[in-house]
Amino acid sequence: MVNIVIPLEVIPLFSKFLNLSKDKQDRIINAALREFALKGYQNASTNEIVKQAGISKGLLFHYFNNKKDLYLFLFDYFIEMLMEEIHAHIDWDQRDIFIKYRNVAILKFGLFQKYPNAFEFIKRVYPEDSSEVKPDLENRKKEFLNKGYKDLFGDIDLTPFKEGIDIEKAVNIIYWTMEGFAYRLQAQTASVPVSQIQLEDIIAELDVYSEMLRHSFYQ
Repeated sequence: MVNIVIPLEVIPLFSKFLNLSKDKQDRIINAALREFALKGYQNASTNEIVKQAGISKGLLFHYFNNKKDLYLFLFDYFIEMLMEEIHAHIDWDQRDIFIKYRNVAILKFGLFQKYPNAFEFIKRVYPEDSSEVKPDLENRKKEFLNKGYKDLFGDIDLTPFKEGIDIEKAVNIIYWTMEGFAYRLQAQTASVPVSQIQLEDIIAELDVYSEMLRHSFYQ
C-alpha cells in the first residue's frame, strides 16, 4: 500500500478530497491505483474502485468529478513523487552524464521496488491509447521529460568531450539513446511484476550502451 503525501500543487483542484481523513484518502487512492494498474484506463471499473475503497460512486465523483480526473491525478502525483525522491537522493556534485544517467536509473528502480503498485500503474500509463486521456498524458509526459532532463542534466561536465565535436548534438544522441533504452525496457517489462525484474541485468545492458557512446564522444 502506498502512503499518500499530496503535493501542494494539486490542493486547489482536489480540496474536497483533501478534506477527508488521511486513512480514507489512502484507501481511495490505493483502490484506484490497483484497478488502473491491473486493467488500464479504458477497462478500469469505477464500480470496483469504490467497492475496494468502501465508498459510493457518487462520493468518488464528488471528489474527482470523473474517472479521467482521478486517473490524471494519480499520474501527476506519482510523477511528482518520483522527481522529488530523485532530487532528494541524487548526487548533484556528479556531473559526468553517463554516471549520472546510471545513478538515476538505479534510483528509479529503488523507487519502483519501494512503491510496486505505483510502478505497475506507471507502466500501464505509457502505452495507454484511450482517446479520452491520451492527449493529456502526452502533454504531461513531454513536460515531465523536458523539465526532468533540464533539472537533472542541465549542468553536465563538458570537458571530457572530444575537441571539435558538436557537443549539443552529442548530448542529444546520448539522451535519445538512453530514453530509447528506457522506453524499450518499459515495453519489455509491461507484463512482468517488479519483483521479477533484475536490476543487475538492466544496468549491465545500460553500461554497454554507455561505453559505446563514451568511446564515440569522449577523449
